[in-house]
Amino acid sequence: MRGSSDEPARRAHPRFVPHHTRQSFEEVALPHLDAAYTLARYLLRNADEAQDAVQESYLRALRHFAGYRGDHARAWLLTIVRHCCATMRSRGRRDADFVEFDERLHSEQVAAATPELFLVRSDASDAVHRALGALSQNDREVLMLREVEGLSYREIARVIGTPAGTVMSRLSRARRRMQSLLQPESRDAR
Repeated sequence: MRGSSDEPARRAHPRFVPHHTRQSFEEVALPHLDAAYTLARYLLRNADEAQDAVQESYLRALRHFAGYRGDHARAWLLTIVRHCCATMRSRGRRDADFVEFDERLHSEQVAAATPELFLVRSDASDAVHRALGALSQNDREVLMLREVEGLSYREIARVIGTPAGTVMSRLSRARRRMQSLLQPESRDAR
C-alpha cells in the first residue's frame, strides 16, 4: 500500500492524469516548450539545468492544470518556469565552471559559411552573450522575455509579478546597460 508521501508524485505522473486533461494540457503547454527552455537557459546559464527546470515546470503545471483559467497560457507557463529556476538557483545547483557543447560550432550552416563570416558572427554572438551575462538577473529576465520571447509588457508583468510600469523601467535600464556593454565591443571591431 502506498503511503501519503507518494501521493504528490502519483498525482503528477501522467499515467494518473485523466486522458482528456492530459490532452488539453498538451494542447495548451507544448506550443510554449521552446519559450520555456529559452527562458530557463538564460536564467540558469546552464543547458542541462535548464532542461531540468523545464521538466520540473511542466510537471508542476500539469499537477496544477485544474486551476488554470484558460487565458495567457504562455505567461502562466513562463511564470512557473521562472519560479522553478529561482528555486534551483536558491539551492545552489549552478556549476560556474561548467563548459557546455556549443552547437554553433557544429551546425551545417556554420560549416557552409566562409571563415571570415564565421569569425564575425562568432565575435558578435560572443559579445552579446558576455553582455547578457553581465546584466543583473532582473534586467536579463525582462530583456529575454521581451526581446526573445516577444511578450507584451502586461504579460511580462504577470510572469514576474510586478506592475507593468516596473517592467518598462527595468526593460529601459536593461537596454541601456546592454548598449553600454556592447559599445566598447563595436569600437574594438573597427
